[in-house]
Amino acid sequence: DRVAQDIVLRSIRDSLPTNWRQRVTELNALIAQGYEPQLATYLTESGLELDDIYANSRCWSDLLEESGQTTLPSGPHEVALRKALGRLLHVDDEERLAAYERFASASTPPTPGSETERTLLRMFVVSMAGQVLRDQSLDEAAALVWDHPQVLAELSELMPLLRDRADRVLEPLPNRHENPLRVHARYTRQEILVAMQQGVGARVPEWREGVRWAEDQQADLFLVTLNKSSKKFSPTTQYRDYAISSDLFHWESQSTTSVDSPTGQRYQHHVTRGSEVLIFARMTSDDRAFWFLGPATYVSHEGERPMAITWKLTYPLPGDLYADFAAAAVA
Repeated sequence: DRVAQDIVLRSIRDSLPTNWRQRVTELNALIAQGYEPQLATYLTESGLELDDIYANSRCWSDLLEESGQTTLPSGPHEVALRKALGRLLHVDDEERLAAYERFASASTPPTPGSETERTLLRMFVVSMAGQVLRDQSLDEAAALVWDHPQVLAELSELMPLLRDRADRVLEPLPNRHENPLRVHARYTRQEILVAMQQGVGARVPEWREGVRWAEDQQADLFLVTLNKSSKKFSPTTQYRDYAISSDLFHWESQSTTSVDSPTGQRYQHHVTRGSEVLIFARMTSDDRAFWFLGPATYVSHEGERPMAITWKLTYPLPGDLYADFAAAAVA
């Protein structure tokens, strides 16, 4: 019954190592029992999840060191790159996972054999070292990452575990064969910019607003936050964005966009002009990564400043995403 269920669940929660010191103690106990100090083993035996290990900017390497285990030499930006490991937990497409695992197992930075491989390497390097990189070339930035052997060793353990969590059928972009973006995978702002060939080397442009016209790629990029109850949104930026159906999406433009403006005209006539609209959505501003909803086609609009546009998604939303995104209409 419900009471017994609550008791069992409470007992399970109470038995988990909930703070950092308890997790160190748990790891030491497992090692004393003969278990290898491996991330996958620790998760299985402790009952913890990856999110628990990487909470509060910590990582598996930190846990190893706290428990007295030997780790590989530290690099010049060890703290920053270890923090970056937790920012990779959203990675959920096979091509990225395989590439990152391959990169992590290499003793030196790889030489990309294709444009896709080069973009994936740039996504990897910027995701890992974006906090410390400035104007380096891709080769210089990659060399910096490869100066951190313990970080790369942890990545080799982390990537297979992320692969175990991936559970979606993903689709490539039909008109951009070398682009590594996959529909219904998740991406950060930086990863989106790199995948769309914005910036050079380790530098990516700042992207603070929810829309970006990538003229060189002939693509409008939309970042959508569905639940705007956060104080981070002012009344002038609380646009109403939500799923109307599994393949129709309601979106409001910026408050200054009129129907006859160049931007408004591009939205309405993007098909005949040969440009694309690519939509990325997340539930709240606390989510670092956005679901890539894929290409969308203009259907109709109402009003202006902002324009309330209905877009038709090329790839229908999976059932769980549709349920969440449709609920935003009444949130």
